[in-house]
Amino acid sequence: MGSTNAENPLSVLEDALKGGITCFQLREKGAHALVGKEKKAFAQSCQQLCAQYGVPFIVNDDVDLALEIDADGVHVGQDDAEARFVRKRIGPGKILGVSVHTIEETEAAMSAGADYVGMGPVYPTKSKDDAKPVAGTAMIEEVAKLHPDLPIVGIGGITSFNAEPVFKAGANGISVISAIASSTNPEKAVRLLKEASLNWSRERSVL
Repeated sequence: MGSTNAENPLSVLEDALKGGITCFQLREKGAHALVGKEKKAFAQSCQQLCAQYGVPFIVNDDVDLALEIDADGVHVGQDDAEARFVRKRIGPGKILGVSVHTIEETEAAMSAGADYVGMGPVYPTKSKDDAKPVAGTAMIEEVAKLHPDLPIVGIGGITSFNAEPVFKAGANGISVISAIASSTNPEKAVRLLKEASLNWSRERSVL
């Protein structure tokens, strides 16, 4: 999950935590993004909430901020800092996630010490101005077959209604923004997403 420009993002985050999200990623980018002291203060507020619920707090791209506030990890894209340098800076005890779009990028991320990869956008998304073209689930499926022990997180336009194909392709988890942040009931939205995940887990165990 990323941060949102919703009227009260901390309230949305707390509802999402109550609903049972398992990780939170602060993605503060775009025209209205916070910077400097305001960004740090907001990040620390999010971090404190996550700590209350025992949920890992990850910072997108901003390695300096992640180190300054001792975040649980960092997520970087292909246009951000190079993953192997990020791993060196954050050390072996922190979570490193990398957005990838090809097998080559996946293997480079693994070599750099990534703990998981994010793949997408699976579906059209309005949450990111810099989103790549829609990729569907084919690459997730291919990477999952090649590297079955690598955790894959599906990203982009995922909701409780379209999550099943993402899990079916081999994703271990999903990352969402709008499905929670734009919901009138974020806590319920998270529960529905978790239900979609559990339903597929049950179906897979029967197959």
